[in-house]
Amino acid sequence: MLVNSPDPVIDANLAIALDALLAEHSVTRAAARLHTSPAAMSRTLARLRRVLQDPLLVRAGQTMVPTPRAEALREEAAAVVRSLGALLGPGAGVDPAGLRTTFTLQAADLVGAALAPGLLRLAGREAPGVSFRIRAEELEAGPALRDGRIDLEVGSIDHVDPETRVEQLVGLRMVAAVRPGHPLTEGPLTPARLAAAEHVVVSRRGRFTGPLDTALAELDLRRRVGVVLPGHLAAMALAARSDVVCLVPAALPGAAPSPLTHDAVALGLHLLDLPLSLPPVTIGMAWHPRHTADGGHRWLRDAVRRVLRPPAAAPGAAVADGADAG
Repeated sequence: MLVNSPDPVIDANLAIALDALLAEHSVTRAAARLHTSPAAMSRTLARLRRVLQDPLLVRAGQTMVPTPRAEALREEAAAVVRSLGALLGPGAGVDPAGLRTTFTLQAADLVGAALAPGLLRLAGREAPGVSFRIRAEELEAGPALRDGRIDLEVGSIDHVDPETRVEQLVGLRMVAAVRPGHPLTEGPLTPARLAAAEHVVVSRRGRFTGPLDTALAELDLRRRVGVVLPGHLAAMALAARSDVVCLVPAALPGAAPSPLTHDAVALGLHLLDLPLSLPPVTIGMAWHPRHTADGGHRWLRDAVRRVLRPPAAAPGAAVADGADAG
């Protein structure tokens, strides 16, 4: 039966104070243990006596001794405090080896191709129960992150949903990728020679122009775009078998090599520095804040960092819509 009382019967602070008093058998030592004053602890002991209807600690010469009721409550009080600590304390770290889950990431094809080998390697060493689903950029990332259809977006982050957490990973510059023996590999690469070549543009939205066209226009030059493709892998494969020029991301000067350039090198493409200045590209990752403190998601984010961010890399400025035309 509930008893009306001015003192709250269910009070976590009372349980903590009771545990300290029964462990220390002293108001002064219990106060020191809980970083409060002896006067405040004395008032708390008075509240406990009223709530439990027992003196709990009584004077015996120069010391205080527990009553039989207090003795019976000692272990239970300690257990309650341990449970409160486990409930209200920070979450324990997650052992990646114990994870059994599939993480869904959204990334452009070039980013996904760079991520997959490294993530599989790290999971094999640290989290063998983890698998990955990498989706193309067909979803609007903000709502997809919010409703849990994707766990992490990786790439050029161009949405600004107020709740989305974004971390920049690596800054990149654009270079021209051409097949071995391409005419542009012979002699200095000038803006005019670059503009005269045929280009393949990468744009998931089908756009023919991008930052390179803006830079060329400032020199009264215009390039010819023969084809627009939605992904870098297809564009690089085309460049390896024809005379088209494809722009690909590479590490900034002085930085460690970027894994995003691996496929261009594997195809045998030559990477040529552009003879004009383009805005750098920032590759980052975005997630919903409900995952920020989750141990498994923290492992995922750290794994992505280790794969995509070489030690010497430095973030650059973001491009609004992809690495070329968007």
